[in-house]
Amino acid sequence: MKSLNNRKVLVTGASRGIGMFTALHLAEEGAIPILAARDGRRLELISRFIEESYGIKPYIHTGDLGREADRKELIEYVKENHKDLSGLINNAGFGSFEQLQSEPWSKSDMMIQLNVTALIHITKEFLPLLESNAGHIVNVASQSGKIATPKAAVYTATKHAVVGFTNSLRMEVDGISVTGVNPGPVDTSFFDRADPTGGYRISVGKIMLNPNRIAAKMVHTFISYRREINAPGWMEGASKLYQLMPSTIEKVFSAQFHKK
Repeated sequence: MKSLNNRKVLVTGASRGIGMFTALHLAEEGAIPILAARDGRRLELISRFIEESYGIKPYIHTGDLGREADRKELIEYVKENHKDLSGLINNAGFGSFEQLQSEPWSKSDMMIQLNVTALIHITKEFLPLLESNAGHIVNVASQSGKIATPKAAVYTATKHAVVGFTNSLRMEVDGISVTGVNPGPVDTSFFDRADPTGGYRISVGKIMLNPNRIAAKMVHTFISYRREINAPGWMEGASKLYQLMPSTIEKVFSAQFHKK
C-alpha cells in the first residue's frame, strides 16, 4: 500500500498494549481501525480518543476470540459491514509461565484457542476480502516462536505455530502482503497474566521493549513492506545461533531462560 488513507484495518487485542498503540498509529496515518477485544469499556475510550485526536471514528466489536461463538460473530460482522477490509493485524493472545505439569489444561487449551486457532480461523475467513482489496496481514508472534524456553512449553508452542503459519501463508497468498512480528519482552499488561508474581518483569526490566515503538514499526509495514520485524536485534541474533547450535545456546543462556 502506498497510503493507509481511508483503509479499514482490523486489529485484534486492541484494548491494551501493542494493539492499542497500533490503533493510534493507524488513525494517525489516516486508516479507519476496526477494534476487537474483550474489554468493551476500553475500546470505547480508545475509540473516543482517536475520534477527538484524528477526526476518525473507529468501529469496535467486543468479544472473546478464544471462544468460537464470539469469533464467528466478529467474522460475520466484518463480512457484512466491511467488505472493503484492507488489513488484518492478528495481535490478540496471552501467555502463562508455568511448568507443563503444573499448568491447568483449561488454561493451556485457552491459550491454544486464542493464540493459534483464532488467528488461523480469522485469517482464513478474511482472505477473500483481503485479496480483493490488495490487503496486508500482520501476525504478532514472539521471539519465543524461535527460541524455546522452560516454564512456557505451551506458550512457546503456540508462537512456533504462528511463525510457521505466517511463513507458509506468505507463499500461498496472491496479492496480499504478510508480515511476521517477533518481539522479545514488551512492557505491557501481558506479564500481569503470564507471571502474576512479577518476578520475570523485574528480571527483564532492562531489556523491555516499548510497545508504542513496536506498533509504529508494524503500521509502517503497510506502507513500506517488511517480511519480519524482530526485536531486540541481539535476541534475533541469538535465535539464529540457536538454529545452528541449540545445545550450546541452551547452556549459555540457561540462567536467563530460567528467570521466568
